[in-house]
Amino acid sequence: MTDRKNTIPRWVSLLYRYGQMYVGERLKHYDIGKGQYIFLNALYKQDGLSQEQISSDLKIDKGTTAKALKKLEAQGYVVRQVREEDKRSYRVFLTEKALLIKDDVRSVLVEWRNILTEGLTEEQKQLALELLERMGSNAAKYEKNSEK
Repeated sequence: MTDRKNTIPRWVSLLYRYGQMYVGERLKHYDIGKGQYIFLNALYKQDGLSQEQISSDLKIDKGTTAKALKKLEAQGYVVRQVREEDKRSYRVFLTEKALLIKDDVRSVLVEWRNILTEGLTEEQKQLALELLERMGSNAAKYEKNSEK
């Protein structure tokens, strides 16, 4: 019988919760909520994405994405512009305010990654990433198949 305290979902959940607390605490002086930094980070990687693309890339439902982006817009971190090719959707762009904190946001995320991987060899880090990617793909495949 498996030890109930030693399961993959439990550890994934624990890492997620601690990560949210860590990042949220370090970015709170920017008034960025625990769930908003991931949207900024997606736009730091590629500015001007549509809301739909952000939702798809992050595997987050459209309603949650819209709500987070509205809050970031109200705080002055992003602007949403109606897409010319489809007036019902928006493209999202970073503001100067968001660009000014990019290095801080990124450094907090790197610090958290370094905390998580402390004491691991490069091979162990790569293996952990590959295993987590596989689990994420399995979860996404299951979710996609269950929607049918």
